[in-house]
Amino acid sequence: MKISTSYLFDRAISQMSTVQTDLAHTQSLVASGKQVLNPSDAPNQAAAIQRIQSALNKQESYAKTLTTVKSRLDNEDSNLRSVSDLLIRAKEIVLQASTDSMSTSNREALGVELKGIRDQMLGVANSSDANGNYLFSGSRLKNPPFAQSSTGQVSYKGDQTRMYVKVGEQRSIPFNRTGTSVFVGVTRTDSSGQKSNREFFGAIDDLVNGINKSDKTAMQRGINEMDDLLNGLTLAQANVGTDGNVVDQQMQIIDQTKITLKTTLSNVQDLDMASAITKMNKQMLSLEASQSSFSKISRLSLFDYIK
Repeated sequence: MKISTSYLFDRAISQMSTVQTDLAHTQSLVASGKQVLNPSDAPNQAAAIQRIQSALNKQESYAKTLTTVKSRLDNEDSNLRSVSDLLIRAKEIVLQASTDSMSTSNREALGVELKGIRDQMLGVANSSDANGNYLFSGSRLKNPPFAQSSTGQVSYKGDQTRMYVKVGEQRSIPFNRTGTSVFVGVTRTDSSGQKSNREFFGAIDDLVNGINKSDKTAMQRGINEMDDLLNGLTLAQANVGTDGNVVDQQMQIIDQTKITLKTTLSNVQDLDMASAITKMNKQMLSLEASQSSFSKISRLSLFDYIK
C-alpha cells in the first residue's frame, strides 16, 4: 500500500489541529474556573446550573427581605421600650399627685410633666423606619398613624390591615403592625354598669386633666388604667419578640439552604483545577510531540530512504 507524502502531511496537520483545539478549550476552562463555557457544550449541565442559580437567587431575595423585617422589628422594639419607660414614669407621677399632702400648684407642675410625657409617647407612636414607612399605621405606611386635632384630641388614622411578606417557598411573616394593637385603650364601667372604650391617648389626657383639677376620682381611675395601658404595651412587646424569633429561625433555615445550594452548584459548575491542569499539561506534551514528529517528517525525502 502506497502512502503519499501529502497524506502524511495532511494527517499530521489534522492531528496537531485537533490537539491545539482541545488544548485551547482546556486552557479556557482553567482560565474561567468553570466546567461549562457555553450552554451548547453541555445543555443538560447548563440547565442544571441555571436551575440551581435561580433557586439560590430566590434564597438571597428571601434573606434580604428578612433583614428588612428584622430591622423594622428592632425599631419597633426600641420604640416600645421607650414608651414602656415613659408609662412607668407616668404612673409614678400619678401616684405622687394623688397623695393628700400634694398642693394644687405642685399637682399642676406634675400635670405639665405628664403632658410632656404624653407628647413624647405620641411622637414615638408616629415613628418611621429608615425608608420613611411608619411603624404603627397598619398598611398605610406613608401616613402618620396618630393625628392630633386643634383641640388636642388624638385619633388613629391608620387601618387594621396586616401585610405579609414571603420569606420562603411556603412561609410568610407579618411586616407591619397596627397602632391599636400597640397603643391599646381602656374599657370603663360607669356607676350604672355601662361600659365604654377610651383610646390610649384619650385616657392619658383625662388623667392630665384630673391632676390639673385635683380630681381624686379621676386620679384613682388613672392609676388603675395605667396598669391596663402598660399591660397592652407589654403584650405588644411580647408579640414583637415572638416575630423576631421567627425571623431569626427563618434566617438560619435560609442560611443552611444557601450553603447546600452553593455546594451543589460548585459540584456542577466549578472546575476541578488539579485534574484540568494535569489534562492541560498532557495536551501540551502531546502537541509538542506532534509538532516534533511533523518537523522530522517534513524534512524526509527519497534520498533519506536510499542511504
